Amino acid sequence: MSHTEEHSHFDSSSPERYRASLRVAIVNITANFLLSTAQVIIGLLGHSQALVADGMHTLSDMLADMLVIFALKHGRKGADADHPYGHERIETAVTLILGIVLIGVAIGIGVRAGMKLVAVEELLKPSMLTLWTAIGTLVAKEAMYRYTIVTANRFGSNMLRASAWHHRSDALSSLIVAIGISGSLIGFAYFDALAAIVVAIMIIKVGVQLSWQSLRELVDTGLGTKDLDSIRKTILSVSGVKALHLLRTRRVGGQALADVHIIVDDHLSVSEGHQISEAVRAKLINEITPMTDVMVHIDTEEDVEAPSCEGLPLRDEVLKRLDGYFHAIPEARQIEHITLHYLDGHIDIELLLPLSAVADTAAAQKLARRFAEAIQGDEKIGSVDVLFH
Repeated sequence: MSHTEEHSHFDSSSPERYRASLRVAIVNITANFLLSTAQVIIGLLGHSQALVADGMHTLSDMLADMLVIFALKHGRKGADADHPYGHERIETAVTLILGIVLIGVAIGIGVRAGMKLVAVEELLKPSMLTLWTAIGTLVAKEAMYRYTIVTANRFGSNMLRASAWHHRSDALSSLIVAIGISGSLIGFAYFDALAAIVVAIMIIKVGVQLSWQSLRELVDTGLGTKDLDSIRKTILSVSGVKALHLLRTRRVGGQALADVHIIVDDHLSVSEGHQISEAVRAKLINEITPMTDVMVHIDTEEDVEAPSCEGLPLRDEVLKRLDGYFHAIPEARQIEHITLHYLDGHIDIELLLPLSAVADTAAAQKLARRFAEAIQGDEKIGSVDVLFH
């Protein structure tokens, strides 16, 4: 078993995981702040547009790490009266804003570098210090990747794992900057501006990805096909579930929610149907990693395949009708319980009477016929079965 797999089900709310993740985020924020400050100042003083652009890229990483801390803090808050589904969407909204800001910053960097390319004769040669700064940034980004990925694997944190790989992709940005500055230093003045444009495109890509993911979440985009297939397989594995005919999912931050309609036998008791629905809910939450809440609706086969029962009277109205139909049957006063089955567009009724209400089998059959004849004029009622105990 790999190190990652070993911790894939680590408690996401554990204090140890929170403290370790917070420590990683703070270290990364501090490092990114120092790097971005050095890159921008040295880039401006050393006449390297590419280094300034990479500094802005690093600054965006710092903001992303601040989002990680924000998510760690607010993701631990439970639901309340004003936020019945929790606070995960706050992270989504902030991420959307960050993505838009990144796109704007990158466009500004790209336009400025493009204008410099038009007047290439005015480009200044970067200083050697800018090259060493770019190389130092590359080494620092790789170190941040290794530091972050260790904690991510230790606690099975996808959020930290994504942050780690973001640091490694940033090392590529710094490599491009180093190449651009090197080209300018050996006489190709436009290399630095080209590197700035490439970095600007990389920042735009990050901004678009962040914004698009957040927008998809805000409009309740469902889970992917692979996740849906896993959810269906899990539901159908629960004893008592005959089929499912409606499945809806959505994401809220790092969580996933689902609504599902399952089909069960049409003569189950309410308590058994509820027990099956709870088993479905518990199994989905335990076996589908991002799933945190499930709403399960119980349907019968007739509810799906047969005429609708919409508009049929509820119990109070049915009992009033039966009182009128059965008033001439003395044994009706001994009915102990009435069960209603809403099936095939009508109501089937079960009457429970004590065995003492009849003298023998013949009397029981005769009484059952009397009850059946009494309701024949009601189109809403399908049949009457009489049970004795």
